[in-house]
Amino acid sequence: MGLRDELLKPIWHAFTALDVDKSGKVSKSQLKVLSHNLCTVLRIPHDPVALEDHFKDNDEGPVSTQGYMPYLNRFILDKVRDNFDRLEFNKMCWTLCARKNININHLLITDDDAFKIWCVFNFLSEETYPLVIVIEEIEYFLRRLTEAMGGSWAEEMFQSYKTKQSSRQQGLSTWEFIELVGMGHFSKGMHRQTLSMGLKEVFQEFILGVLKQGYMMKKGHKRKNWTERWFLLRLHSLSYYVSEDLTEKKGDILLDGSSCVESLPDKDGKKCLFIIRCADKSFEISASDKKKKQEWMQAIQTCIHALKSGQPSPPHAARQQRGELRRRLRAEQDQLQEGMRRLQVANESKQQELEDMRKKMRDAAASAALEERRRMQTQQELQDRYHTDLEREKMVRQQMEQQVAQKSSELEQYLQRVKELEDMYHRLEEALEDERQARQDEENMRKLQARLLEEEACKRVELEHLHVQQQRAMSQTEAEKQELEKERMEKESALRAAMMQLEHLESERRGALQQYEEVTKKLEKATNKTKSWKDKVAHHEGLIRLIEPGAKGPQRITNWGPAAFTETELNLREQDWKQRKNGPPKPQ
Repeated sequence: MGLRDELLKPIWHAFTALDVDKSGKVSKSQLKVLSHNLCTVLRIPHDPVALEDHFKDNDEGPVSTQGYMPYLNRFILDKVRDNFDRLEFNKMCWTLCARKNININHLLITDDDAFKIWCVFNFLSEETYPLVIVIEEIEYFLRRLTEAMGGSWAEEMFQSYKTKQSSRQQGLSTWEFIELVGMGHFSKGMHRQTLSMGLKEVFQEFILGVLKQGYMMKKGHKRKNWTERWFLLRLHSLSYYVSEDLTEKKGDILLDGSSCVESLPDKDGKKCLFIIRCADKSFEISASDKKKKQEWMQAIQTCIHALKSGQPSPPHAARQQRGELRRRLRAEQDQLQEGMRRLQVANESKQQELEDMRKKMRDAAASAALEERRRMQTQQELQDRYHTDLEREKMVRQQMEQQVAQKSSELEQYLQRVKELEDMYHRLEEALEDERQARQDEENMRKLQARLLEEEACKRVELEHLHVQQQRAMSQTEAEKQELEKERMEKESALRAAMMQLEHLESERRGALQQYEEVTKKLEKATNKTKSWKDKVAHHEGLIRLIEPGAKGPQRITNWGPAAFTETELNLREQDWKQRKNGPPKPQ
């Protein structure tokens, strides 16, 4: 369904609501208001002069729908771009038509639930006007709603309802559809809140394009911590929020044909991991269990495949497939009806031929009786004369009786053929029913086979990825092993060289220590010897000092009196005292 057809359905509801007397015409003032509101919600410029110019030949009174459609197409729908809020647009059209057509006081649903059912009706209804929804789409919606509510499908109840509705070939209108869901015929035992939640899930899937939603853990890009987020999967993106109330959005994972989703082994204490690789980033996500992980991976892979092949979203694709199947079944049914009509025409023709033949036989019998009476009248008169003629006439009558018997047998054969044709018709109906059931079984098996093939492909890709990682790890381990072996050999050779050098230095150290001890001993001996000689020299110099005239300057005063020592003796004693004070000399 294109954008124009998607917009026309809500506009048709709004226009029909303005058509109060059901004449197919709406006043120009109401059309002005409707056009202005449409331009506002569709975010296109409104030109009020264009509407006046379009209807300038009909300034007074109502305006027909045929006259408004060219204006709608040219000045509104041709200018629409996919940059408006669809929910706001539907709300505007719903406001115009809801109050005039439905009263929800006696229903089990709220006004918001009725609006969601109205939107779903526009999505599932046929693209013919007036809008109706066929029984197959009603069954599909009720099945999906029952699944969303967590209930079991009431097959017998729906078949009974389907039998009652079989006389209505046109289907249900939107208000009858809302009445059907709101009365709760197919949701008995369910709470109102459960019904409302189920309608919300179906509305998000069909109208908002939400293919899957739920809580999962996401690894951050900066802090690398794991945080629980509420994820919403659409065809082009996977959005994540703080919680399921959708009040605070944290980001989007944009999907395209080049994106991919892969399984990851358990790490960092997280299980059921998978990664979404996009053009600029990769996102690691942890599901609650293996089943949820497989469901999310399969749903994301379905979106990527649809984007790669240019297909619409799964709800739109499923709707197109159901429509094509209905059109194909209708074509086959039309062909069957045409064959039945031809068979009926042929049967009527045969019946007419049989009636004509019976009429001819009655006429022949009447003429034969008349001829018999004439012959009986002339028999008395010409008995002898026409004896031979009488015998010949008997032969003719026998031949005619044979012909009549033959015609009767042919008539019985024809009736037998008609009966056989009727039996064949019944067998044909049974064969068509078997064929329809076989096609349905084949379709189910095809879907099952496609799902199994897709699961097998996913497992094969996962195994190939694990095999490549294992080969890469083995090659990397072998290279690291060779490098470590080479490094170990180099360290062993360096260790041997260092040991030899250490032994050489140890031997040199011992020799140097021995030499140091010898030098120290020699130095001590020399010091002691020098000290003793100094003492002796000082002692002898003190004894043999010559008596000289005293110095003219001030005399030095010592412990032994004035001028007891010479300047040289005093210096020697001072040096000796300093050496004793500082201790023995340090070895060099």
